Amino acid sequence: MNLLNPKLYKKDVEQEPIRAGFGRGLVAAGRNNNQVVALCADLTESTHMEDFAKEFPERFIEIGVAEQNLVTVAAGMSLAGKIPFVSSYAAFSPGRNWEQIRTTICINEANVKIAGSHAGVSVGPVMRVLPNMRVIVPCDSIEAEKATVALAASEGAAYIRLAREKTPVVTTSDTPFTLGKAQVLREGADLTMIACGPMVYQMLVAAEKLSADGIEAEVINCATVKPLDHATILASVRKTRAVMTAEEAQAAGGLGGAIAELLGEHEPLALARVGMQDHFGESGDPNELLEHFKLTAPHIAARARKLLK
Repeated sequence: MNLLNPKLYKKDVEQEPIRAGFGRGLVAAGRNNNQVVALCADLTESTHMEDFAKEFPERFIEIGVAEQNLVTVAAGMSLAGKIPFVSSYAAFSPGRNWEQIRTTICINEANVKIAGSHAGVSVGPVMRVLPNMRVIVPCDSIEAEKATVALAASEGAAYIRLAREKTPVVTTSDTPFTLGKAQVLREGADLTMIACGPMVYQMLVAAEKLSADGIEAEVINCATVKPLDHATILASVRKTRAVMTAEEAQAAGGLGGAIAELLGEHEPLALARVGMQDHFGESGDPNELLEHFKLTAPHIAARARKLLK
């Protein structure tokens, strides 16, 4: 089975916002289970909840610009037996309502799914530290759709992180997806490259560049940042003996931090973490920002060569 889009490395590779996949997945989840409900903070179109709202108006609630209320209402609906999905910009949810998420969702073990849209280099990975909170970062729109459907069918709180801009479609409809499982997209014996979200594409392109130099990298899509798939990751790093991570967020506390903790406890190895290095995001074209912060494939490949030396 071909796990990757056949046109992945071509200039005309299909691109689509990851949040579009979330929208499709939410509608599918609503059709599968009439207990699925959706709540939004006045950003229905931007977060792609609009299709759910049109098909299931009786199961959609517009909270307005009140992100704290957004999650507390959802927590109450969850405790009454519903399966709520809430969405807003990640800067506001969880950026503004983190305390309410902690108190009303995580402590109560409420079955609420939180979609943080328009996430990017300015948004930190604040959700991984919360007990009872799973963290999902899909690599493309297809995976976002599958993740949304899977979350609706699973019990427990979860945060799904979505990028705004069009992102290369890495996977296919046939690519397997399982919550809690990392996936080896490219096999190699010299270096393990682990990424989530839009950085999966950058890692795959970087691996192709390294292959031209005789370096064969194994690329892992770690869509579930929490809980981390220890078995898949450790099996890879014990083979390659060198590790790189990449994420479009703060390197401290996110995927790179999770991998560092895992290696520190089980397999101490050389590790390079690509991400925002204690720096806020800036305004600009998304592709220019990726280049500015050295989050593109050429910079990743250069960092890998340095690591292996």
